[in-house]
Amino acid sequence: MFENKTEKEAREDILGLVKEYCDKYHAKKPYEEGDRISYASRVYDSAEMVNLVDSSLEFWLTSGRYTNEFEKKFAEYLGVRYCSLVNSGSSANLVAFMTLTSPLLGDKRIKRGDEVITVACGFPTTVTPMIQYGAVPVFVDVTIPQYNIDVNMLEEALSDKTKAVMIAHTLGNPFDLAAVKAFCDKHELWLVEDNCDALGSVYTIDGEDKLTGTVGDIGTSSFYPPHHMTMGEGGAVYTDNPLLNRIIRSMRDWGRDCVCPSGHDNVCGHRFDRQYGELPLGFDHKYVYSHFGYNLKATDMQAAIGCAQLEKFPSFVERRRHNFDRLKAALEDVSDKLILPEACPNANPSWFGFLMTCREGIDRRAIVEYIENHKVQTRALFAGNLTKHPCFDIMRMSGEGFRVVGDLSVTDRIMNDTFWVGVYPGMTDEMIDYMAKTIKEAVNLSLIHI
Repeated sequence: MFENKTEKEAREDILGLVKEYCDKYHAKKPYEEGDRISYASRVYDSAEMVNLVDSSLEFWLTSGRYTNEFEKKFAEYLGVRYCSLVNSGSSANLVAFMTLTSPLLGDKRIKRGDEVITVACGFPTTVTPMIQYGAVPVFVDVTIPQYNIDVNMLEEALSDKTKAVMIAHTLGNPFDLAAVKAFCDKHELWLVEDNCDALGSVYTIDGEDKLTGTVGDIGTSSFYPPHHMTMGEGGAVYTDNPLLNRIIRSMRDWGRDCVCPSGHDNVCGHRFDRQYGELPLGFDHKYVYSHFGYNLKATDMQAAIGCAQLEKFPSFVERRRHNFDRLKAALEDVSDKLILPEACPNANPSWFGFLMTCREGIDRRAIVEYIENHKVQTRALFAGNLTKHPCFDIMRMSGEGFRVVGDLSVTDRIMNDTFWVGVYPGMTDEMIDYMAKTIKEAVNLSLIHI
């Protein structure tokens, strides 16, 4: 097939066939009532598959040209100076937190025993790095119907050991960034925005529209398949701070001191003429380690998919907003039975899901069971109350390792009474309308059985 063809011509032939294959065998089938509606799904076409195969044909495998392209374009989209691609959103949170433990930060570094204000109502990997390092998460309650941190509790959560606030924007709905940022600035605390469920959300602060993830010191994203855009597995860490960026890169790349990208040597021109730590003068800088880091890089094949997704991403955000608005309008007539979600003031969310909390007398379990039986996938708000999970058993029994401010009563209510459905951009109006009909049927049936 490739006889008398150049490599470039052969590659063009292969990629042309890949496009035809994707268009024929991966074309999305039209929705028919009775089809299962998942809470999230990949939205892609031949562009992603062509990029993936294009990268695989190079067989570079680790980070390369597509990684460089993605980091540059993603930073441009966010309006930040620096972006580092990693292999998952959880890794992004790990890198973000561990960056704040670096000795390069002096007195502002997080040390073992220092405290970080966060919430228990969310995904565990926002908190996991703190516990694994030996820092102390301080849990405060959240609010309904915004499902984000109760900013009125921030001052009460503060102690002389507090070094940072690290919290997520819940299902795309920004937390009160103005209040949280003012609190952090007042007390000279780091702010990490877990932006894994909120990519594309906008918050207006000081009269300026800012994308979430870019207001704090560090932002993180996830590109797992259900998220706002995907590259299979993948994530990103971003910042405007050059020192933090240097540490982020080091933590991601084995903890090394050298800044040379993969496949390049001696970019700085001082590979063999300096002295570090107690190493001998001229020790190879490529193997000098300034941090206890990891290898958390993504592959270039993942980045190739991300480059194609990023081109589509603005349309994804608009569709999520459309789907959310349509579903909320359809459910207004049961808002006396279900508390419907509300955007944070000064925010225009890029919704990840549609949260509902059952009012008194409404049985969440019965409603969710009915909805699931009618082929609409539901989800709880992740951990509900993370402190009640088995991973906290030893800490709960010992009374050490974390601190709770107040009683987390709203968090517990969400654990018991809240569920959500998706609004991902692949959903059609027909799917949204069927979900609304099914949810209303579930509510009305639950009333009959009271």
